This record gives sequence, C-alpha cells and structure tokens, in this order.
Amino acid sequence: MNTVTVVETRKNRQGVKVILDGGSAFSLSLAVAAEAGLHKGQTLSIPEIERLKSTDQLHRSLNSALRYMSPRPRSEVEIRTRLSRHGFDTETIRKVLAELRKQGLVDDVAFAQFWRENRENFRPRSRRLMELELKQKGVDAGIIAEATIDVDDDQGAYRAAQKKARSFSGLDYPSFRKRMGSFLKRRGFDYELSNRIIDRIWQEQSSELPD
Repeated sequence: MNTVTVVETRKNRQGVKVILDGGSAFSLSLAVAAEAGLHKGQTLSIPEIERLKSTDQLHRSLNSALRYMSPRPRSEVEIRTRLSRHGFDTETIRKVLAELRKQGLVDDVAFAQFWRENRENFRPRSRRLMELELKQKGVDAGIIAEATIDVDDDQGAYRAAQKKARSFSGLDYPSFRKRMGSFLKRRGFDYELSNRIIDRIWQEQSSELPD
C-alpha cells in the first residue's frame, strides 16, 4: 500500500499533485481528486492508483473533446485524430467517443447534414467538392451519399456567383468572366455550368445598369 503524504493544488488550479510516501508522484484534475476524496494520510493500492490515473485520462480527454467541439460539430474521425495528437491512448479515445455518442453529441449523420447546410447557406460549392470535404473528415461514404443526394449544383453555383459578383463590379466582360470562372472552379463547379452562370450573372448586372 502507498500512503498519500501531500495533495498539492497546482498554481493554475487546474489540478493537484499527489505525492506518495515512497517519493513517487502523479497528477490529477481537481474534479477527479475531489470525487476520490484524496487527502493526506490516505492509503492507495497500486490498482487504485491506476484506476485514478485512468479516470483522470478519461476526464481530461472528454473535456478536450468538448472544447474542440464548441465552435462547431465534429465528425468522429476529427475527434479521434485530435485526441490522438494530444497524446491520449486508443482505449481512452474509444471510451470518450462512446460517451459522446451516448449523450448525442457526436453523430456523423447529423454532422454531414450540418456540413451541407452550412456550406449551402454561407459558402456554396459543388456537390462533388462537398462530398470530398466530408470524405476528408472521415465520414462514411453511405452517409455522405445520403446527405448530398439532392444538392443542386445549378442553384449553388448561381448563389455563389451572385454573392461574389459584388466584388467584381466595374470589371469589363473578359475580366469578369476570367475572375468569376476561377472562383467557381475553386468552388468545384464544372466548366460548362460555370459558363452558363457567368453569362446569367453578367446579363442580370447589365440589365440593372441605367440607360
């Protein structure tokens, strides 16, 4: 058995340092230490110490995942990759993902739908490019197909070009066509569709000019 000789709160108050009578030490988050009721003079077996460390890892990794998800939803692969880069082991990551699924906080079907709606509303792009983005985020091919099955490239290209055209005002037709064509290409739209949209936007702009 090991006896706790010191339970020291760290300066940033983000955790405690636990020192044992043999001189060894380990760190825990405040929440895990409080839940375990750690105090000076407490005896801990090696299995108990390992359980505390494991619980602390889970607590830290879950908090890390939640912080990562705060700006926007994330796919499972995004979360797994992030936690792995932060040094959490495979078993801890598996438990975190299981807990997030249980709480309804991670769901690749919902994530794919969110991604589609976000792109359509704020940064329209082609169905093909949207599918590629979701694939890069580790979303299953079947989920991607279901989420993007009715994406309308014509509508997306028009909305993207209509918004971008404001920054091209004053250009002559060749310059407008070149710059808008490059923009739509970056958004994943094919050449034929881009040409049709460019002509449509140009004609609409021309009709709005005073005689």
